[in-house]
Amino acid sequence: MSPSDLNDRVALITGAAGGIGQALARAFVAAGLRVALCDTAKDGLRLLQGELGAERTIALPLDVSDPAACRDSVARTIARFGRLDVLVNNAAIGMSVVREDHMRRVVQIEDITPELWARFMAVNLSGPFNMAHAAVPGMRAQKFGRIINVTTSFFTMLNPGFSPYGPAKSGLEAWSASLAGELLGTGITVNVVVPGGPTDTPMVPDDGSIERSQMIRPQKMAPPMLHLASDAGSAVTGMRFVAAEWDAAVPVAEAMAASGAPAGWPELARSPVWPGGGPKRG
Repeated sequence: MSPSDLNDRVALITGAAGGIGQALARAFVAAGLRVALCDTAKDGLRLLQGELGAERTIALPLDVSDPAACRDSVARTIARFGRLDVLVNNAAIGMSVVREDHMRRVVQIEDITPELWARFMAVNLSGPFNMAHAAVPGMRAQKFGRIINVTTSFFTMLNPGFSPYGPAKSGLEAWSASLAGELLGTGITVNVVVPGGPTDTPMVPDDGSIERSQMIRPQKMAPPMLHLASDAGSAVTGMRFVAAEWDAAVPVAEAMAASGAPAGWPELARSPVWPGGGPKRG
């Protein structure tokens, strides 16, 4: 059951035509939100909007690596629905862009051109920045906003053969923690939600390396995000939630405790080497 305060709240989901994005769009609309569907896949957007209905959705072709296009998507969402409350930075490119058989043969640095490295960073790291940069002023003015970034497991961030995807996502994770601190007291929260392992989406190649029946269903990403989007999520910021460990059948407090931890690596920053003994904050 979704919180009643989600009715008519407005969300923008990037990567909406992909596996996780489609699952989120369906869940958000079912919960009563109005949703801007953003993706580079125009045909996928058209089909998804046809399924969900043009009354509660708007389809916006978007490459998140283009800052001007990000500003335009936010402006068009607000023009259509009157506001933007929730930004879900889900768009990403995966390791199959480097090599289709990356699950069977470890990707080497020689496989990654400088142009490909730059493209991963532009989409997977700078894309969420571009979207937040466009969305935050309006959220700040209305004193309400939810930014939810999709990163990945720490294993994937550090695992040999998952570069440049892992490093880009680790940068997004660290920036999420930093942005959450910047926006304290504004009414805008910033959190991270990750699947918790290989997810049954087209981003994972269907090459038999992993049984698809054993993968995480993309629909698992929706319950923690819907809670974060609600009024009850107002006190939660700078956290990461593992969707596979979020049990929607138990009270929310239990689900949060079982699946949540601070975003980034705050324990590594507790004793900084700094002139005078430590940085001054605030």
